[in-house]
Amino acid sequence: MLTAVPALMEPIYMVEIRVPTAAQGGCFSVLNKRRGEMQENFEIIVGQSVLKAYLPVNESFGFTTELRAATGGQAFPQCCFDHWKVLPGGDPTQPETKAGAIVADIRKRKGLKEGVQALDNYLDKL
Repeated sequence: MLTAVPALMEPIYMVEIRVPTAAQGGCFSVLNKRRGEMQENFEIIVGQSVLKAYLPVNESFGFTTELRAATGGQAFPQCCFDHWKVLPGGDPTQPETKAGAIVADIRKRKGLKEGVQALDNYLDKL
């Protein structure tokens, strides 16, 4: 596995937000801060819109609270798992990359050595 190009996958929500058209700006700013990707924006009735966006699950903690604060309590989000996506951030075996930092944190939390062992360590055991 280490000779391949390793990558981390992250779960992605499809978020549907019902919001008055006048309060959409707050939704856009919160989505941008949390790596959200807008997919659709349409008006269902005059003055009422539905926004659909992809949002990484890791960025969804506290999302509803921040969204309501940014829109004065007028936005109503609904999240549903949609797909998996490769986590941008580089090689997870390199500790200086974002993906590498995530792997190091997980290994630390599980009580493993923080660094991923070099391929040489595995070849010696064959």
